[in-house]
Amino acid sequence: MADKAEIMDENGITRAITRISHEIIEKNKGVEDVVLIGVQRRGVPLAKRIAQKIKDVEGKSVPVGILDITLYRDDLSMLAEHPIINGTEINFSITNKKIILVDDVIFTGRTTRAAIDAIMDIGRPKMIQLAILIDRGHRELPIRPDYVGKNVPTSKNEVVNVKFYEIDDEDAVTISILEKGIIN
Repeated sequence: MADKAEIMDENGITRAITRISHEIIEKNKGVEDVVLIGVQRRGVPLAKRIAQKIKDVEGKSVPVGILDITLYRDDLSMLAEHPIINGTEINFSITNKKIILVDDVIFTGRTTRAAIDAIMDIGRPKMIQLAILIDRGHRELPIRPDYVGKNVPTSKNEVVNVKFYEIDDEDAVTISILEKGIIN
């Protein structure tokens, strides 16, 4: 894959996180009963950064959980013979909470559907909202994020790459072109 363009740099990511955090606070009239759950892998550092920004603004900590949706995916048999399980860590009750599900990119909506299924197996939240850094379009399911860092129209042969310091030693969002014969 060859990088086509940088969509966001470190400052752009920080601005998007700040905006998303403020929108979460406004829409929920504060952060009472709000919890953040990051979808493994890059939804986790994003959720933690949003939680920190909310704490900076509101002076209140918001619980952050980690959700692994691997076993809930509808394409599990296509992933690998032995898929990697990163683990779910939700050390608080989600019953009657306002869950903000956090992920880096939304594409078809299938990851979000799997995440909702996983959450419903854990408890019964008051509501589930969706916060996404990049919305690239091409939905296959009727799922729409409540909070979006940036809308990036893409073609199906492009890949959005989100990089966070916590995982990749840099903050950036780029688009790559998928070479023929390679399936993402």
